[in-house]
Amino acid sequence: MRALGPGSVSSFLKVILDVVYAALIVGLGAVGLLLIAALVFSFDPGLLRGMTLSAGGASLASRWPAVTGGLLAAGLYIAGVLVIVGCLRRIFATLTAGDPFHPDNVSRLRLIGAMLAALELGRYGVWAVGAWLMPEVAKARPGLSLTAWFSVLVVFVLAEVFREGARLRREAELTI
Repeated sequence: MRALGPGSVSSFLKVILDVVYAALIVGLGAVGLLLIAALVFSFDPGLLRGMTLSAGGASLASRWPAVTGGLLAAGLYIAGVLVIVGCLRRIFATLTAGDPFHPDNVSRLRLIGAMLAALELGRYGVWAVGAWLMPEVAKARPGLSLTAWFSVLVVFVLAEVFREGARLRREAELTI
């Protein structure tokens, strides 16, 4: 089976990325609606009178900042993953077209690397804010994820490989 072009593995992966992209958009919309609902309930806590959380029987109205913050963090995370999948879709579109060293793929890979780094830094930030606001909940410290940082480095190296491939392709096009 071919790796590039129509009917190849890359075109199959592009279809999967399209489905994941659509699911992420739906998920981001759902989180957005839940965030709006959490904000509405925060302005009128009487709507939540009598409702309790299962963990410790705490009033749901007293935990609205944590719920809203969690939903906001989830929305930002999904948005970051949406950017990554969107870039991957465009990269795989060039692979399906048989043009792997398209010059735009370099910036797409750099954006993917930056988003992976931002998501990992965001994970540390969410933990720090959670530990500050709810010290009784955040007991464990987040460990340094070597896998995540290795992935960031690999993507940036791949971006440079694609940059060099695009440069070589340009030179080959100028050769008679």
